[in-house]
Amino acid sequence: MGGKQDQDENYGKPAKYDPSFRGPIKNRSCTDIICFVLFFVFILGYIAVGLVAWVYGDPQQVLYPRNSTGAYCGVGQNKDKPYLLYFNIFSCVLTTNIIAVAKNGLECPTPQEVLESLQLELCPSFLLPSTPALGRCFPWSNSTVPELTGISNTSISQGISGLLDGLNGRDISVKIFEDFAQSWYWILVALGVALVLSLLFILLLRLVAGPLVFVLIVGVLGVLAYGIYHCWKEYSVLRDQGASISQLGITTNLSAYGKVQETWLAALIVLAVLEGILLLMLIFLRQRIRIAISLLEEASKAVGQMMSTMFYPLVTFVLLLICIAYWAMTALYLATSGQPQYVFWAPNATLPGCEKALMNTSCDPLAQTPNTSCPGLMCVFQGYLSKGLVQRSLFNLQIYGVLGLFWTINWVLAFGQCVLAGAFASFYWAFHKPRDIPTFPLSAAFIRTLRYHTGSLAFGALILTLVQIARVILEYIDHKLRGAQNPMARCILCCFKCCLWCLEKFIKFLNRNAYIMIAIYGKNFCVSAKNAFMLLMRNIIRVVVLDKVTDLLLFFGKLLVVGGVGVLSFFFFTGRIQGLGKDFENPHLNYYWLPIMTSIMGAYVIASGFFSVFGMCVDTLFLCFLEDLERNDGSMDRPYYMSKSLLKILGKKNAAPQGDKKRKK
Repeated sequence: MGGKQDQDENYGKPAKYDPSFRGPIKNRSCTDIICFVLFFVFILGYIAVGLVAWVYGDPQQVLYPRNSTGAYCGVGQNKDKPYLLYFNIFSCVLTTNIIAVAKNGLECPTPQEVLESLQLELCPSFLLPSTPALGRCFPWSNSTVPELTGISNTSISQGISGLLDGLNGRDISVKIFEDFAQSWYWILVALGVALVLSLLFILLLRLVAGPLVFVLIVGVLGVLAYGIYHCWKEYSVLRDQGASISQLGITTNLSAYGKVQETWLAALIVLAVLEGILLLMLIFLRQRIRIAISLLEEASKAVGQMMSTMFYPLVTFVLLLICIAYWAMTALYLATSGQPQYVFWAPNATLPGCEKALMNTSCDPLAQTPNTSCPGLMCVFQGYLSKGLVQRSLFNLQIYGVLGLFWTINWVLAFGQCVLAGAFASFYWAFHKPRDIPTFPLSAAFIRTLRYHTGSLAFGALILTLVQIARVILEYIDHKLRGAQNPMARCILCCFKCCLWCLEKFIKFLNRNAYIMIAIYGKNFCVSAKNAFMLLMRNIIRVVVLDKVTDLLLFFGKLLVVGGVGVLSFFFFTGRIQGLGKDFENPHLNYYWLPIMTSIMGAYVIASGFFSVFGMCVDTLFLCFLEDLERNDGSMDRPYYMSKSLLKILGKKNAAPQGDKKRKK
């Protein structure tokens, strides 16, 4: 008794019985209003940043090439001229900077205006067959190139070939497109198989959860036992050979340590300790494992009663897609903001009359070139203005956009968790299932969460966002210091990164359970997080057992779905499945691995979506179960809401109504 009293004193008092409580509270008020106002103002600012980016940005800089006057090829008045022609391609070959290509597009120090080049005799003395690549005309790599002074035919051919290899991905793109066109419906079939397998796995857990967990645990024990046997075998052989680490010494060749007996002895000891710990856990925690299995079965029943919850991840996916797309477009428009600048240019600026003409640093390309004594004078594009108000604030606006990306994504995920928790909590607290379950539990939870708890979700999402931003900054610093030779600084930075990673995991765990308490009781974030943490700490052993059993089961489920779809896709797309009919033919593919990998990644995304719902269901039912144990005692006035299987495992029962007692007599 003393131990339990100390535990209650350290981690709060158990929840008290409330006769008015019948599941998720309906009469609730708005929570964390200050956080809601802050989030609302931030979103308005985020929208304003997007509008500013849209007004001042010009993504055509990235999509289309420009000529010397700054006009875009393939757009507007040049709609029928989609390709940019370099009259002296060798200046590109000899001066191309790959970094500059990635940042600004391919720019060559060569005039690109046909009329002026003809007048000044700047046209090349030869023409080469060319092919379009990224909107630009490049010679074929096998074109015959005339000998030029100081430039060998071989070097020019190699340069052209390098340009084509680096920029022209058209061939591969076409093949990839052809493969998707040939196999897209079979990829959809594979994704449909993944969806059916995921759904069946979750629904069948009510029947096979116990045997499946038993098989998985025995499988883990078997793997560890085989590892112990293998380590002992290797150790015995190396011991007889006398291979010792003292003979090897210290080396950077890690594979050499596999040939000494001490390595296998250490691995044997570690595996033996793990095997012993697992066996002891099975012996002393078997009751809690049975509770975890029963909760998994109950979660499967809850999902079966509310099938709409399985497809709620589609809503979350669409909202996440909107958040990411908005940020990407805003970042692109901000990066391309700035007005084009034009200056006068002449092929020979030292001629008399050119110096005066070139004193005017800006010009209008649409206006007529003034009549001067400077031959070849023209108005050419120089770059984009970088001194405006938007350009001076560009870095700050991009930082605001990144903060908006993290905060909105975390809010969307928090919203989904709270909605699902509200729906599943209504299932647990229905005394007569399924009669007492609300008609539209998911819709009711959606409206309730959006109306009352946007501020609380924004609060939790902001805390997580700040930690994630700190991690991003540390990763950036670590990237910059990779070439540094200071091991102390690298060690300190690594420790900080590890601490922030652990902190992020803990905050995600705490937020998840806080959202469950918000969905049930409608309290603010801090109170809900505190109550959830105290409740879990009062039942820490049950928490650990349930968490690990659930992780093991869901890992096996993902492995089953993804592995099954991957194997079927491999055998199908490689033509190894025969006998599907006379008129059936496997798709002819250039890269058979492309639809296989697409199917595998799609299956993983689908399985993760389904199992995330199931995991949220398990966590919600578990917190409700712990609250049920503390609130109720099985009497007529305070009956347990848990299932009969859980009551049987715990050795508890609800008192029978008076009418039932009389009938039994």
